[in-house]
Amino acid sequence: MSTVYETIYILRPDLGEEQVEQAIAKYQGLLTEQGAENIEIQNRGKRRLAYEIKKHRDGIYVQMNYTGPGTAIAPMERAMRLSEEVIRYLTIKQDIPEATVEEEAEETVAVSA
Repeated sequence: MSTVYETIYILRPDLGEEQVEQAIAKYQGLLTEQGAENIEIQNRGKRRLAYEIKKHRDGIYVQMNYTGPGTAIAPMERAMRLSEEVIRYLTIKQDIPEATVEEEAEETVAVSA
């Protein structure tokens, strides 16, 4: 069964644009290999951290929204934990009410008719 998840991770601020793109592609690929679908990625850019993490005051924020099995998260988070480019990450499960899904399906039918 697929569930909707959101993962936000913070990359080191000293990474170049190409390194950031490589990191994003790496974690997107890991999710795809594990069966995740509908992966939406938003690069939020460099922002000031609320507190210092690993001697960094800034970080590059990246947000991923996706659907997939719960087993897809552990390999990705393990890779993030072992990576020197990721300084913090968090994955949360999105609660989407069944009524919302049904309403979207009805709207799609009404629009296509």
